[in-house]
Amino acid sequence: MITIGTRAHNIEEIIAASKFGCPTLEISLDDPAIVSKWLPQLLDIKNSCGISFLAHYPNEDNPVDVEILRDKFLPRIKSLMVLSRRLDINKATIHFWLDKRRAPEDLIRGKIELLSRIVAYGADFGITVCIENLTERSDSFTQAFEAIPGLRMTLDIGHAQLLARQNTSFGFIEDCFPKIAHVHVHDNFGGTNVKDDLHLALGEGSVDYKAIIQSLVNKGYDSTITMEVKPKDIAKTKQTLEDCIREAQNRGRQISSE
Repeated sequence: MITIGTRAHNIEEIIAASKFGCPTLEISLDDPAIVSKWLPQLLDIKNSCGISFLAHYPNEDNPVDVEILRDKFLPRIKSLMVLSRRLDINKATIHFWLDKRRAPEDLIRGKIELLSRIVAYGADFGITVCIENLTERSDSFTQAFEAIPGLRMTLDIGHAQLLARQNTSFGFIEDCFPKIAHVHVHDNFGGTNVKDDLHLALGEGSVDYKAIIQSLVNKGYDSTITMEVKPKDIAKTKQTLEDCIREAQNRGRQISSE
């Protein structure tokens, strides 16, 4: 069953998003000290609203410096995983840039070794770690998936529209589908800059979300989706996404019955 949830970046957004009635809420967990202070409120929201939390861990301190990642990023992730378990979080998204077109091979090897340790930490805490696509194509994740059996993927269909002639979601779905355990949805008009990552409501940009959702449904996707849109666009995007999933499932049933 596909489960639709939304995203929140701070405690104020978490409180507001909890009122939308979504069964899952993906929360940004960046600083262990701040998250520790949030814990009483988060536990109250979780218990009173019946919400399941997903984690979105912080960006890398320096994506091209393995030493900094080992000394600073790794301990922070482990501390956040300890806190995640107190919230019964069992799935977490992480940015860990592995674009083989831009990163040297030795950097990628070093980062895959660190990523394997993060995934192992996650397994100790009952947390599935999902690497999110940034500028990568599907072949940039192949080496990591082969080296780390427990690693999973968060497919971000908005990021897949950037720096690409065709949305790269289709390549990930074709080449990496068994690894896709979570999906982020939002819209934009493509582009080559971080400023082009607009996080618009579905249907307000050029992302062919209907075809992407159809491809996921055809493959049998049945896990979580997070709407990464502005609070004012949550209700609209949720309705659009529900309609899209229903149409894709109906189309799939019609094809299978022919």
